[in-house]
Amino acid sequence: MAVTRYRRFLKLCEEWPRDESKKGRDLGTFLRQRVAHAFREGENTQIADPEKCDQMYESLARMNSNFYREKFPRAKDTSFTGVTVEECRLLLSTGSVQQMDEEKKGLWKTLMERFSSKSPEEGPEKGTEK
Repeated sequence: MAVTRYRRFLKLCEEWPRDESKKGRDLGTFLRQRVAHAFREGENTQIADPEKCDQMYESLARMNSNFYREKFPRAKDTSFTGVTVEECRLLLSTGSVQQMDEEKKGLWKTLMERFSSKSPEEGPEKGTEK
């Protein structure tokens, strides 16, 4: 039975879309990593809780098929703030998140990085530690 579960999860991973604007942070990538981890031995993996595994698969399959989107259609494709789907996608892209992180750094850290001769990741030089 583990063979069937493994193949079902592999098929789901193939069908699950990847969001290229969120490199390494999208749900499709996370799902693939979790399936690879859960089924380390491939078809020979022993499932500790088969019922929970089946429930998880069914939930993910419903999400992937837009079951709830079709069951509960929305009147408008905006949130309560009025932001559209495309604007949300743009705000959550990797580039926008990195830009917001840069803005959050603060003045002191920005000045220290600009005027320092070495990068902050290098740390203090050997022999100068107290």
